[in-house]
Amino acid sequence: MEQKIILEADRLFLREMNMDDFDALYKVLANTDIMQHYPYSFDEERVRNWIERNMNRYHENGFGLWAVCLKDTGEMIGDCGLTLQNIEGEMLPEIGYHIRADQQHKGYAKEAAAAVRDWAFANTNYPALYSYCKYTNIGSYKTAESIGMHFEKEYPDPENEITHVSVIFRKE
Repeated sequence: MEQKIILEADRLFLREMNMDDFDALYKVLANTDIMQHYPYSFDEERVRNWIERNMNRYHENGFGLWAVCLKDTGEMIGDCGLTLQNIEGEMLPEIGYHIRADQQHKGYAKEAAAAVRDWAFANTNYPALYSYCKYTNIGSYKTAESIGMHFEKEYPDPENEITHVSVIFRKE
């Protein structure tokens, strides 16, 4: 299948994902350590639905979570991108990311998220971008902070107990 590259960073490129990415994405989303802060675990059907949902987002919104690939090998190591998420009752643009366990702690999530931040401010009119996660997911909100986001709020949430929200404004 043809790969539509959306953006590039130093060591990575992000492209639209497709069903050929199932095995690579399953290694990320079905990993209980990576997804320990998520409200549920992923099985094969949920991974397929994840890919389909993002393929639909590309057509509906012009963006979604994209496949994060190593430039030197082309290997998909996770996903990162922009989605519209319900954050305390408001649909807001959110930068999300998941990186395969053996590729974590190498700066890939930060590199991909920074590239998505720059892409979003260049290609959308959103005045701010958000990142949200369960309050115990320190790695996720530290990644958000590493790209210039800062703590906005925490609020009670039935899925996450408490949801932690970070934000960066276009003017920053």
